Amino acid sequence: MDAAQESLKVAIVGHVDHGKSTLVGRLFHDTGSLPEGKFAAIQAMCQRRGMPFEWAFLMDALQAERDQGVTIDTAQIWFRTARRGYVIIDAPGHKEFLKNMVTGAAAADAALLLIDAAEGIREQSRRHGYLLHLLGVRQVMVAVNKMDLVDYGRDRYEMIVRDYGAYLEELGVTPRHFIPVSARQGDNIAHPSAAMAWYRGPTILQALDDFQVMTQPDHLPLRFPVQDVYRFDERRIIAGRIETGVLRVGDSLLFSPANRVGKVKTIEAWNVPSQPIQASAGMSIGITLEEQIFVARGEVASHETDPPVESDVFLARLFWLGDRDLAVGSRYTMKLNTAEVGVVVQSIDRVIDTNDLSTKVSARVARNEVAEMTLRADSMQALDTFTASPPTGRFVLVDDYSIAGGGIISMQGYADQRHLVARRSSNIQRVAHDVTAENRERRNGHKGGVLWFTGLSGAGKSTVAVAVERRLFNLGYQTYVLDGDNVRHGLNGDLGFSPEDRAENIRRVGEVAALISRAGMLCITAFISPYRSDRDRARLAGGAQFAEIFIKADLATCEQRDPKGLYKKARAGDIPEFTGISAPYEVPEAPDLVVDTASLTVDKAVERVVGYIQTRFAIDATRARN
Repeated sequence: MDAAQESLKVAIVGHVDHGKSTLVGRLFHDTGSLPEGKFAAIQAMCQRRGMPFEWAFLMDALQAERDQGVTIDTAQIWFRTARRGYVIIDAPGHKEFLKNMVTGAAAADAALLLIDAAEGIREQSRRHGYLLHLLGVRQVMVAVNKMDLVDYGRDRYEMIVRDYGAYLEELGVTPRHFIPVSARQGDNIAHPSAAMAWYRGPTILQALDDFQVMTQPDHLPLRFPVQDVYRFDERRIIAGRIETGVLRVGDSLLFSPANRVGKVKTIEAWNVPSQPIQASAGMSIGITLEEQIFVARGEVASHETDPPVESDVFLARLFWLGDRDLAVGSRYTMKLNTAEVGVVVQSIDRVIDTNDLSTKVSARVARNEVAEMTLRADSMQALDTFTASPPTGRFVLVDDYSIAGGGIISMQGYADQRHLVARRSSNIQRVAHDVTAENRERRNGHKGGVLWFTGLSGAGKSTVAVAVERRLFNLGYQTYVLDGDNVRHGLNGDLGFSPEDRAENIRRVGEVAALISRAGMLCITAFISPYRSDRDRARLAGGAQFAEIFIKADLATCEQRDPKGLYKKARAGDIPEFTGISAPYEVPEAPDLVVDTASLTVDKAVERVVGYIQTRFAIDATRARN
């Protein structure tokens, strides 16, 4: 786009009363962007009210703002320099209006952050810096305003540059410029300040012209969230806005998370001389498919070669704005692209103090706090991590019909479950056996089943499993142990320890354990199996005779035992993605049996498991009593 035609969207943010509205009013006046007579009208208004002239009144459109002296909503206003046009998004600085600040900054190409030279860096200054980082705004300048109130002191300016620059650097935000200004007096706004000859950098207008308009993310993989599906003259038109990538007629599209595939027949656009054969990021379009498949609002279309992640659980970095504290177990509605789904807060991993970026452990997140947490959705979702695709890696949480928080998505430590839920085989059917389950139960004297031992490394899963196997064998049970290390020597020798490989490891073991169970045996598995969704899939495969047994031991106990020296290596950074240290372990919500090995001896733990098995699986009275 030609520089004379392009427009740059700039969010102006900062603590209340640090001078945002004054700065914007000054920018309008100094660039000749005010409507004719506006300046004189504001002067006359101030005279009628018996108050001094305020540059802020040039852009404060709401009467409530003039009365209260604070900006209470985002206001978008336009002005032009010799280079290009600008859309200034004036975002509220008052703590109570952070929601609107998030809305404004999320739409911006760049941000201008104000700090009052006299008041210095405030809590809101740090919050706003953190929010800019959270929202992915990378083009930032900092205006140190009201320099006239500190006698244009260079030392004061350099102290703010040093302290706030160090804070932003920790966030990974590098401001393009720090500019000392006085918006009221016009210093370093449109023209260099004679009162600050020691400053050699650009003015605000020069720095704005140095920013780049963010190009549409055509280079990213295609993401086309479905807004709605319409019927026109026997055609089904799938409508939405392309968030990233390019879509062409003839493309084969994968709709996630339903995993249905369709080929684009036409691209439908409105108010155009002819229908396009391709569309790119930022365009709102409709498409028709060559074959009719069921597509619903909230699904995301992509190319098959580079689809989004599919998961019902993910990590989130969230800024909480709700009136009620967010707590573990709380339920909310998540809005992600065009999808709306229920989510529950599975865990709060840490709460971040935006003043010094220190962290604390807490079961609750208060208003205006930032936290890293794990969210679990009610169903499988199509997800992009924020680092891979900022436009589709953001979400908001809704509480009681109001937006209560916004955040970004990470999949660190969690697996893409797409390959675990998509069925690739076709033209297959199960083979019926002449030997029935009842035949096997009468022969063995017990039902077949899967005894799924889960717990941290070092909790005692393998120790208890092997001892239980011996006790059951002595009692005449048909039983076998599948152990994690043993399985990886053969069946799963091709798998590593990435989240995806670990999920596939458990999927295979769950299917094998189910086959052993259907053969009439009791299959005991001893696997960390840290993800709840993987254990749920194993339960689905095992059916009614599946039992989840939580071999419980706290992290400190497991680390103290450390029978294989793995925790020591993980703490040293030699083992990445180690469960309990650098990767999550999701504690079972409702296990069939809990065996606390931190308080029980091995013998007592074995007795507890064997007693449970005899009660649930034995059909022979002798075995049930022994």
